[in-house]
Amino acid sequence: MFTHTLGEDTELRLLEARHAEELTDLTDRDREHLRAWMPWLDANRTVEDRRNFIRGALKQFAENNGFQAGIWHGGRLAGVVGHHGIDWENRATSLGYWLGEEFEGRGIVTTACRALVDHAFEEMNLNRVVIACATGNGKSRAIPERLGFRREGIHRQAEWLYDHFVDHEIYAILAEEWRTGRP
Repeated sequence: MFTHTLGEDTELRLLEARHAEELTDLTDRDREHLRAWMPWLDANRTVEDRRNFIRGALKQFAENNGFQAGIWHGGRLAGVVGHHGIDWENRATSLGYWLGEEFEGRGIVTTACRALVDHAFEEMNLNRVVIACATGNGKSRAIPERLGFRREGIHRQAEWLYDHFVDHEIYAILAEEWRTGRP
């Protein structure tokens, strides 16, 4: 199982069925905050919905197609970070993440993404990691920018967000750039 210590009080762990209630509580507590950018909220309202998500995430891990990790801070579930699958032929993946509002502004997601990028390049031998963020989501866009990802362009109307389309900024970094610190 994947676990990774991010700091004294923060760690990543694979989500397990026993985390479904805690994940539901976090999602419900921050539903309005998350709704600004997360299109999956309406389809995820119950503990069973979260169990289904976790089952899918564990299947993803078992099939060597990436993973979804809970972000724990101070012993509490703070958010989720993970892969949108692995393109093994092209040795590429993309990352997604979200964090409960009370945990924002502490560098937690940046640190979590740094750990996943390290893992992608060093452990999985991938060559490319992508992060796509809604153009209006400055907090999310700041993460790949802080990590040295290169902005590659905009995917217009890339995602349906409840009642409108949003454009996505596409950021990517290659293994060689990550290792040398020169995107």
